[in-house]
This record gives sequence, structure tokens and C-alpha cells, in this order.
Amino acid sequence: MRFCVRPGGILLLTVLLSHAPVAVVGAPMKSVVVYCAQDQEYAEKIFTEFEKASRLKVKPVFDSEAVKTVGMANRLLAERSRPQCDVFWGNEEMRTRQLAAQNLFSKWAAFGHRSRRMVFNTKHLTADALPASLLELTNRVWRGKVALAFPQFGTTGAHFHALRQLWGDELWKRWCAGLVANKVLVVDGNSAVVQIVGGGNAWIGLTDSDDIAAGQREGLPVAPAALTRETLLIPNTVALVRGSPHAEAGEKLYDYLLSPPVEQALIRAQALEATEAGSTTAGISVDWDALLKAMEPTTKELNRFFAR
Repeated sequence: MRFCVRPGGILLLTVLLSHAPVAVVGAPMKSVVVYCAQDQEYAEKIFTEFEKASRLKVKPVFDSEAVKTVGMANRLLAERSRPQCDVFWGNEEMRTRQLAAQNLFSKWAAFGHRSRRMVFNTKHLTADALPASLLELTNRVWRGKVALAFPQFGTTGAHFHALRQLWGDELWKRWCAGLVANKVLVVDGNSAVVQIVGGGNAWIGLTDSDDIAAGQREGLPVAPAALTRETLLIPNTVALVRGSPHAEAGEKLYDYLLSPPVEQALIRAQALEATEAGSTTAGISVDWDALLKAMEPTTKELNRFFAR
């Protein structure tokens, strides 16, 4: 899955590499600064390959697991009068759209996807025993057995905003209040959710598909629930910062990140998901204009329910 907000934003990788600058012995390497919310373990390999192909030096800035894209968004907003970054690589769509609406980018695009799913401990539960809906997580049977990351940030935040739109305001508020009353475990980051579920301190968690895959690689007894209409598909995004200091180099990295080989490399690393064969579940269909208009009041409600 890949689309571009402004036509002409995607170039074939072969075209990009054929126009890579020729290195001059003794000349300093030109650089490109990228603010990156994609996990460092996946992104660094991509940057290394780009440096080899382009003879450009990538200077990445990563953020913490707990705040992820929110921290990057705040930094970009603070620097808007004097941009320090050329390319923004986001790991979810909501914050990118928020920044694009404030004219921070000359163009942006989305590619690939992960999904927000329930993860469960296979020593305590089977797939057949899972709740049919996220609304059921407030039932007494799951008291103290559900974990999630702080929903003011990252993909958890995007999912909570989308669920409010899906269910309506009153049902969503009752659900948030019900989670708190049911002793939901709120932790710093989606990977921490998988660790808690894998360790048995919670039986179910809400997290991202790539974090579930990482937990399985570690040998944790965890598995993903099936896709449902409450699933949120989450693409990666890449954007060119308006007025960036290294615009030409930024354009090259932008094109590279949108090339099919990069998406396939991220799928192989399980940082993104391949489309499931035979899947007919589209997940939540988000009205992004409406969601962005409701973003501030929704965030205030989340702060009220899930104070840090």
C-alpha cells in the first residue's frame, strides 16, 4: 500500500541511483537530517544502504518509545521558523496529517502498514477465548489483565482517536472510564505492553503488529488477535520539511524511502506487514478532516482519563 499526496513524489529506485552524485576524493560528504519515529533497529539499516547508494551522509534523530511521533511533532513545530530537519519519517499517520495541515511540509506520502491489534498470552488464553470487541475489555473478567501504552501518544493515541470516531463520543467515554475502573495497566510504549503480556502480568494488550512480532522473536508466549472492524491500519509516512537546510539531499532520501525495495525490506524485518491473503477486513475507515478538528478536545479527554 502506497500513495503520494502530491503527484510526482515517487521515483523508481533505479532512477534515483542512476543520478547519485559522484564522490570527489577529499571532499566532505553532503548530509541530510532526518527526524525518525521508525524504530532505530530497522531504520539504521535503511539509512546505511542509502548512504552507500547516494554518497550522502544521513544524520538521524530518534525519539523515545514512550512519546514517539508526538515528540518529533513538537520539535518540528518549535523549529518551524528555522528548520533543522530535512525529512520526517513518521511511524503513524495522524501526527503527519496534523503537521501537514499546519503547512510544515512541501509534500508527504504514506507507504506500507502495520496494524493495531490485541496481543494475548498463549499460556493463559486461546484465540477463541478473546473478546469479540474492544468494548468487552471493560468486563469484570478482564479486570487487571489488560495492558496498553499511554493513549496520549503514538499509535495508541491514533487508535483511541479513531475509536472515538467509530463508536461516537458517549460510548467512547464510557469505554475509557470503564478501562480505568477495570484496573487497566498503562505503560510506557507498545513494546512494554508485549513484555507485560508475555510475562503474564497481563493476559491481553493493545499494541502494534511489529511489537508482537518482536516479542515472538524473543520467544515470548504471545500471539496476535485477528483483524476486526476495530483494527486501525497504520502506514509509515515520509515528508519533506518546508524550507529545510538540505532540500536537494532531502528529496533524494524522500524518494528512496518511498521506493518498493525499502517497503519490502521493512516487511521482511517485520517492521511493516504484508497484506494478509484473503483478508476482507478493512479496519476503521477514518474521516481525517473530522478527526483533526476533534484532536484537541479528544486529547484533553485522554489526559483526564489517563493522567501520567
